[in-house]
Amino acid sequence: MVSTSPSPLHRSSAIDPERWPDVVTLPPAARLRTAVAERVVRHALARLPLRARINGGADVGLGGPTIEIHDPAAFFGRIGASGLIGFGESYMAGEWDAPDLVGVLSVLAGHATTLVPEPLQRLRGIWAPRRPGGQLGTPEAARSNISHHYDLSNELFALFLDETLTYSSAVFRGFPADPAQLPAAQHRKIDRLLDLAAVGTGTELLEIGTGWGELAVRAAARGARVVTVTLSREQQELARARIRDAGFEDRVDVRLCDYRQITGVYDAVVSVEMVEAVGETFWPVYFRTLEERLAPGGRIALQAITMPDDRMRATRNTFTWIQKYIFPGGLLPSTQSIERTTAEHTGLRIEHRFPFGMHYAETLRLWRERFEARTAEIDSLGFDAVFRRMWTFYLAYSEAGFRSGYLDVQQIVLARPREEAAR
Repeated sequence: MVSTSPSPLHRSSAIDPERWPDVVTLPPAARLRTAVAERVVRHALARLPLRARINGGADVGLGGPTIEIHDPAAFFGRIGASGLIGFGESYMAGEWDAPDLVGVLSVLAGHATTLVPEPLQRLRGIWAPRRPGGQLGTPEAARSNISHHYDLSNELFALFLDETLTYSSAVFRGFPADPAQLPAAQHRKIDRLLDLAAVGTGTELLEIGTGWGELAVRAAARGARVVTVTLSREQQELARARIRDAGFEDRVDVRLCDYRQITGVYDAVVSVEMVEAVGETFWPVYFRTLEERLAPGGRIALQAITMPDDRMRATRNTFTWIQKYIFPGGLLPSTQSIERTTAEHTGLRIEHRFPFGMHYAETLRLWRERFEARTAEIDSLGFDAVFRRMWTFYLAYSEAGFRSGYLDVQQIVLARPREEAAR
């Protein structure tokens, strides 16, 4: 098959081969794997509520959002070589596109469990890429993993986040959400977490995962004293500046350290969308650390992105596109995995859960729309077209996960059972 479409990005000399080696160069051809991938993908597309236009040929599918495959040989070859990593790299290379990217990805996410025939799913351990050992969440690797994402550029994040610089799901009053509502929705999320942890005047609060300091500022405004930790130097510097500008420098201590290095005991612990970066191997250590840092009678308020337990178990050892390009070492837990880990390794139990996945879909939509509107400013920061396509895909891919129900986000309260807390 020969593409007659405009040259995809991967054939462009403008792509930096050192930065994007697996985008600029097609993977070695494996005829059998490519043939199997093409057959499986074409069969799946024919049964899905979307429209696949393959190199200008007849449409395939039941109708719906359109995926335009410009270079079928490269598209199927990449999927045959590395599965969903190849699917994402093919988008980065410009070998396929979609006028409604979220719509296409939502259909795929909604049918994730049936896209690949069951006999082939049983062979996942053979064909699916394995995650690199260097991404495991050891103290050394964790710093590198976090830096890969959060030290990209404070200026970049400021281009698509709202003025609170809050990089986690907001809680809206209703849908559809308007961009002007995002700051208040982020404060609503933060205040709900602080309320769940009973943070008020005199509270000694530990925050694991500083972000850019908005939660610490709001806790300090309630009269709490806050120790907050991050592994990102860029976040630490800007968070300190924002806390100082808010007048709470004397109430908030922003430390550059791993969660395993924290000492002391605190009345409350809050951690927002940080457990996703810990990795399954270190979940017991993470939850034991939360328990050890918590004073008797205290409460832990987490915000966590979760996925179904069966999908987590099936994919936990697979190397994914998100892990390769966006969040090295990450793994989304399930509610059941949190329950299992805390029951087996701590005295903590879940007291409260508040799922609000569609709020994350709206949050991501607002971020993605703003990101896509700031092309010139992103370019001026030194990021290229492949990076922009990569981040557009990441934001759309994440939004689709929540819109389809494949992903959820929850606020979770952990505490020791009352009889233990009273001892």
